[in-house]
Amino acid sequence: MPRPRLPLADVLRLDRPSDIWFKPALSVVVAVALPNLLLLALGRLDLAVYTMAGSLCALYAHNRPYEARARVLAWVVLGMVGGLAVALVAASLTDSAVVLVTVGALLAAAQKVLCDAPRLGPPANVILAFISSASLFLPQTLGQVPGHVALALGAGAWAWLVCMAPGLLRPHGPERRATAHALTLAAAYAEQARSESHTHSHPRTSAAAAVHAAWQTVMSAHGDTTRRALERLLIRAEVALAAPAESDPARLRAWARDLRGTAPLPRPDDHLDDDELTGAEAERAVGRAPLRCRLGPLAPIAVRTALGCALAGYASLALGVGRPYWALVTAASLYQANVTLTWNRAVQRVVGNLAGVLVFAALVPLTRVHQVALVLVCLALNFGAEALISRNYWLGSVCVTPMALLITEFAQYQDSGRLITERVVDTLVGAAVGFVAAIAVTNRRAGDRLGHALTAVEEARDRAACLLAAPHPAPAALEQARRSLAAALVDLRATAEAAAGEWWQRALPEERVVTAEQSAHRTLAATVRRQGLHLAPTHARAEDVRR
Repeated sequence: MPRPRLPLADVLRLDRPSDIWFKPALSVVVAVALPNLLLLALGRLDLAVYTMAGSLCALYAHNRPYEARARVLAWVVLGMVGGLAVALVAASLTDSAVVLVTVGALLAAAQKVLCDAPRLGPPANVILAFISSASLFLPQTLGQVPGHVALALGAGAWAWLVCMAPGLLRPHGPERRATAHALTLAAAYAEQARSESHTHSHPRTSAAAAVHAAWQTVMSAHGDTTRRALERLLIRAEVALAAPAESDPARLRAWARDLRGTAPLPRPDDHLDDDELTGAEAERAVGRAPLRCRLGPLAPIAVRTALGCALAGYASLALGVGRPYWALVTAASLYQANVTLTWNRAVQRVVGNLAGVLVFAALVPLTRVHQVALVLVCLALNFGAEALISRNYWLGSVCVTPMALLITEFAQYQDSGRLITERVVDTLVGAAVGFVAAIAVTNRRAGDRLGHALTAVEEARDRAACLLAAPHPAPAALEQARRSLAAALVDLRATAEAAAGEWWQRALPEERVVTAEQSAHRTLAATVRRQGLHLAPTHARAEDVRR
């Protein structure tokens, strides 16, 4: 039973910031500012803990087209308010800390599954778990619950408007940015592949994942003209992955630059017609797997979350900590796709929280000058968290931790020394107990998923090979086969990496994975050549490649 290494060297390494880090950062500041300032003017800043539940929904769905974003954000707001309502009702019905921790653990597990199944994306379940767990320990009566839930719902509606507002200026901004990112990574991979005697898997994996994500974004967008233009560009990115020696990185980068600005959509100078794009239409018609099929593989993660959160909360109570929900939320934030990634997150969480309490200690004197200062500092920390967290989770936690501590002072000033001590203890307890739970609950389904992904790639490769062997394959069928094989390869690589980081499972078919990937990439290259999609390398400038 091989056990993956638990690395330390690269866990705290800083990456480049996200291309759109400023969007959630600005959105959450605007979404939080208005309710907080209104409550401050009314002298009821103690109610800000409820409006924060709705305001923090502004962190979600910034990578989605606006039509899809509207739906996703609405579900996020409903999920946030629903979790808050359950927590407040539980708080009003019982004073038993053990019962409240148990409710919080079950809520955290449900939130984890319901965020991972549709691939909601950052910040996923962590914000939901933070709000619902903290609300379990708020003094509450049953008669107060409707008013407090209404405050959260109103703030959530405002957050929805804030996140949708940019669509008035750039209605196709998200899908343009996603396509630009895919083109940029495809260009980098093609350039590397042409300059080296062999290719590394990581750049190709990153580029393939970006192209696949861009396809998902574009296919969820509205507007046939724009969508068709972006699909043509994404086909060029896929061509660069399949046949890098026959692509033009300079041209791909020029298209990406145009997409990031406000210039007209670039149009590749090729012979593609609409009939050759029907593969994308066919994939759109098929749709995604039913929700119940996506929930099944997440069962071990749900058990880990419920068990780890419950045990972390109980341990915190046993140590006499007054806010066991901090340990619970720490555990909930750890669980990733496998044990190795969970270890990485545990290290990042501990380092970020310990640094964050030092920041809190430095900011407390400033925030106690006046409540206006408290609100403004919290807004600055909201912005800083989103500006930094895409570089590394621990760096964002340096801002999140003092913000969470300062929120407790909205109702009344707290003993800062006790807050710091309890937060440090809960962080260490939550991380330790949560990681032990991840090790204890095995995930043998990871190996089964890898087997299914391998079969899917081999079947997709066989379908493409059969079409290539035909004398005159239909262009639409060939395009659909190529797209299906490319998507299956992305899923195989992600599944293989997730399975490789799990403990206590049978040996993985690593040789079969490598063989399947190599064979599939050769078939993709042959398909591109059969379709006539490859380009002769040129050094055209951006203005020369537009029609």
